[in-house]
Amino acid sequence: MASLSDHKNVNEISVNHVEIPLHMGSCVEARADVDYSERAQWIRAAVLGANDGLVSVASLMMGVGAVKENIRATLIAGFAGLIAGACSMAIGEFVSVYTQYDIEMAQNKRDNKRDMEEKLPNPFQAAIASALAFSVGAVVPLLAAAFIRDRNLRLVVVGAVVSLALLVFGGVGAVLGNTPMGKSCLRVLIGGWMAMSITFGLTKLFAKAGF
Repeated sequence: MASLSDHKNVNEISVNHVEIPLHMGSCVEARADVDYSERAQWIRAAVLGANDGLVSVASLMMGVGAVKENIRATLIAGFAGLIAGACSMAIGEFVSVYTQYDIEMAQNKRDNKRDMEEKLPNPFQAAIASALAFSVGAVVPLLAAAFIRDRNLRLVVVGAVVSLALLVFGGVGAVLGNTPMGKSCLRVLIGGWMAMSITFGLTKLFAKAGF
């Protein structure tokens, strides 16, 4: 009787042992089925829009702050940059995606495909998404500078907050696209620093030249 019981326990253990890796394997297969290339287009648009809004408006505010102590001038410049940039991103994305839409529609007609229209890009959605993404990024330096009267402190705070936001945007893009986190964050951060430094330096030089 003892041997039969032992044999039964061994069978139960082996069955339980088999079930666990099968369950884990199904999870691995489900994760492996994620096609990150399908996310590439909207990730690129979102990250590009937010990063562009963040860097361009922050650089604009840095440039104005290099020659103007008045916070009002800096904030007006930043707000104007937000509006102009969001409109530019929306129009540019609309034209670009609409061109892609026309090309794919013409190709579908040549190939006599009638069931592909729902998969075609939507220019209006792309335009709105790009404008919103740009605005989200552009708001960050505006909020960072809004309540700081001292120019030097304001520039330091804007630079620090923008740097942190660049790391966040780079990390989000890496997670959504399943790409290396460190490279993505470092690439975005260095690019932002370069843009702000060049804008600040050249504006300062331009002002000292008496223009």
